[in-house]
Amino acid sequence: MAVDDVDGTLAALGPRLRAARERHGATLAGVSGATGIASSTLSRMETGRRRPTLEVLLQLSKEYGVGLDELTGTAPAPAAEPRATAPLSFGDDKAVLPLTRYVGGLHAHKHVLPALEEDPPTRPRQVSHDGYEWVCVLYGRLWLALGDQDLLLTAGDVAEFDTRTPHGVTNTSPGAPAEYLIMFGPQGERLRPRTPATTGRGNLRRNHARADPGEQP
Repeated sequence: MAVDDVDGTLAALGPRLRAARERHGATLAGVSGATGIASSTLSRMETGRRRPTLEVLLQLSKEYGVGLDELTGTAPAPAAEPRATAPLSFGDDKAVLPLTRYVGGLHAHKHVLPALEEDPPTRPRQVSHDGYEWVCVLYGRLWLALGDQDLLLTAGDVAEFDTRTPHGVTNTSPGAPAEYLIMFGPQGERLRPRTPATTGRGNLRRNHARADPGEQP
């Protein structure tokens, strides 16, 4: 590993330790009691004022229930083969490329759906779970079934929604794949736009689409 990579890994270690602890639902005092590491020491490590030893990292890895390479952000890229958890491809031939590799917070993925084989496609199968999701179409046409709404998204279209709303997507591009980006907050984290919001809801097909449970179309 190059010196710059080592420095970058060490600089990012504090936020990773804090994210792992928060995802574990533990306080500094609780971790201190379970590991014997002083709360002040844990705090300094999380803020980057102190570098943890390997022994300490092993203790925290065990306490948080995550691998050491995941805790330090040095996990290798997943193999390009179907896997039941954190796969790069699924049974429906959808390819997923993880763009983030840290514990907790917002995660980004690029999804590629294969070219449409049936005409017309069936309505996407829907799922629901805790979290918040932001979808941006890069190429092709994407059918987003969001509750009882059906949105047709094309390149450049964006949709965001609470994932407790039943949702699912499918490709509607005959003979071409559909590519899109997903930002997902497992605890409901949301993006924070820094530009003034546009007025009016506009056409959901071509403009920013946003939905929460209970929102009326």
